[in-house]
Amino acid sequence: MHSKPARPRATGRTTLADVAHAAGVSPITVSRALRGERAVDPALVERVRAAADKLGYVPDPAARALASRQGTQVPLLVPALANALFVDLLEAAQETLAAAGYQTLIGVTHYDPAEEEHLLRSHLMHRPPGLLVTGFDRSAATERLIASSGAPCVHLMETSDLPGVHSVGMSQRDAGRAMTEHLLAGGHKRIAFAAAQLDPRTLQRLEGWRDAMRHARLHTPVLEWLNPQPSSIALGGVMFEQIVGQTPPVDAIFFCNDDLAQGALLAALRLGIQVPQRVAVAGFNDLTGSDQMVPPLTTIRTPRAEMGQQAARMLVQLMRGESVEKRCVDLGFEVVVRGST
Repeated sequence: MHSKPARPRATGRTTLADVAHAAGVSPITVSRALRGERAVDPALVERVRAAADKLGYVPDPAARALASRQGTQVPLLVPALANALFVDLLEAAQETLAAAGYQTLIGVTHYDPAEEEHLLRSHLMHRPPGLLVTGFDRSAATERLIASSGAPCVHLMETSDLPGVHSVGMSQRDAGRAMTEHLLAGGHKRIAFAAAQLDPRTLQRLEGWRDAMRHARLHTPVLEWLNPQPSSIALGGVMFEQIVGQTPPVDAIFFCNDDLAQGALLAALRLGIQVPQRVAVAGFNDLTGSDQMVPPLTTIRTPRAEMGQQAARMLVQLMRGESVEKRCVDLGFEVVVRGST
């Protein structure tokens, strides 16, 4: 009769040693198998996982961090969760990290550099093996925290070719320019740029609009409608009413985000203003529902899920000490032309 190894009396929890005993392997093999290390034979991994499932074993992140001087929980800092674009990114990143044996700790900065610094300080106390952060606009103190942490860091949504910087994203400025050029090609001349939140990526889209309008010799500051309030469908309706009342009238409006543009299309229906005959409307990000608007919304499609997946995959390679093929991955964008232009 085989006796099971004693469990700690204080907790009664199943331990790594229990799983090792049940699987007939060493504790270090169990640890490597459950972390998803590729060097472990797949059949052995299956045996270890079966033993862990049978015993109801739950890994102890604190114990693992103590043993390895590093945790398995990866902070992912995003500006907001109210916007679906960050949810798409988070889900893809979380799924990729989980498959590699890491947990995702979501931090919401609310576009506030001080809040981002506070969150990062808190997370770094637990020795995370890596970091995922949004963009490059942050305080000097936060930059120093990232640099001194020793943890690899991948930046999302934007790209940078600076030495030693890892990023997965797209050029927001190029996308803003491309949409404006589409509107210009359609014969529109008085193209307003309507923006809310005014975060760094929104301002990069604004620069793209300015580039195209200046190149066409049609730029004027009175066509810039910049509102610092959070982006929303309701605000889009309000801004649409304000902009169509402008004199001389505009013939197109490029909204910095689809929720604003969706609100504008709803306001146009309410006011009896024909789109695109009276005024064309374009958005950005191709959010859920944009293709169902009346008329369907022309927008920029951004590869948000792919950004999350590829950034997480790059970070996993860095956390495992592997080299990455490219430090800067530009996933591009697509101008999706629908009935609103």
